[in-house]
Parts: sequence; structure tokens; C-alpha cells
Amino acid sequence: MQTGMTRACLSAAFAGVLAAVLAGAVLAQAADPQVGTWKLNLAKSTYSPGPAPESATTKIEIAGAGTKIIVDQPQADGSTRHWEVTANYDGKDYPVTGNNPDADMVARTRINATTIQSVYKKGGKVTTTQTSVVSADGKTRTVTTTGVNGAGQTVNNVAVYDKQ
Repeated sequence: MQTGMTRACLSAAFAGVLAAVLAGAVLAQAADPQVGTWKLNLAKSTYSPGPAPESATTKIEIAGAGTKIIVDQPQADGSTRHWEVTANYDGKDYPVTGNNPDADMVARTRINATTIQSVYKKGGKVTTTQTSVVSADGKTRTVTTTGVNGAGQTVNNVAVYDKQ
């Protein structure tokens, strides 16, 4: 009888721990308004220099103490940019993989609950700085990019994304 009771207690304890872990993952996603799938709203965005991408989708997922970012951007010339990065919000450099012509590393920092700053580098040199701000209602993400791109052009972009 004691063995059955022990099993029941262990099962209940395991179920409780599993529920706590799953709830923690859900809370972590809810706590970071940057997390989600975001689609570029070209009508509300400005690109200097142009041309703007034909479209863009950014998927941001929780990854440890930071996020994994997956970017897909069909370009006006018919090519597609796809790049990814997994980075914590600690200001340290993390590798960018894929075909991002402006960066091979990024350092991300949380400014406040809705704002993230990302500093992109190529070959050890800072190229662009992005500030990503999620609106109070969580439906819009505005990404302001300034600096110099991989082609040496001054960049001043404001990309507005809608949450999907």
C-alpha cells in the first residue's frame, strides 16, 4: 500500500513540476512583447536608401534568456534575404547566419519592457543600429535603423510591422 501511495505522490509531484515549467514558458513569451510573427507594412514604412524589400516577415521566438530571430525578405531585384540570429539581451556579440549583407554579428540590449536595441557589425565594425519598439497594444512593432550599410550607404529606415 505504501508503494502505491509513493507512486501516486511522485506522479502528482511530476505533474506539478511539468505544469510549472510549461506555465513558465508561456509567461516568458507573454512577458516579451517582441515575440511573435511580424509582417512588414510597406505603406507605413520608409527606406532610405531604397529600394524597400518587396515584403518581409520576422519571426521572434523565446530562446533561453533571449530570442531567436528569423528574417525573410524578398527583394525588389528578385533575390531573397534569409538570416537568423539567437542572442541574449546582454550586449554581447552573437553570430548572424544566412545572407545579411550588412551584418555577421549582433549585440542586443533590452532598453525597457517594449524596446530592444540591436547593434549590427560586419567584420568587427559597427554598421547599423536598430531600435525595435512594440506599441502599447502589442499589435505594431516599429524598427528604426540608422548607420551605414554593407555597401557604404547611409541608412535611415523606419520599418513598421503588424503582428500576425
